[in-house]
Amino acid sequence: MTGVDPSRLDDQQLMKELENIHRTRHDTLLYGSNDALRAHNERMAQLEGEYLRRNPRRTVASGRTREGARDRAPGGAPPPM
Repeated sequence: MTGVDPSRLDDQQLMKELENIHRTRHDTLLYGSNDALRAHNERMAQLEGEYLRRNPRRTVASGRTREGARDRAPGGAPPPM
């Protein structure tokens, strides 16, 4: 494993690591070697898994669910009121 075990990070450190890995995701996908992408995938899964473990009741926006997505009008616009 590369980096500190996510379970040893405090909440602030975990969020910083998550922000960093999400920020670098696109470039790693487009320009990283297969090994770099594999390592990125593994680390992202570790960090996100730890975040979910710590925050099982996190807020979920209704528009980010299948049902909420179905309620949107074509083109992604909210349904008319």
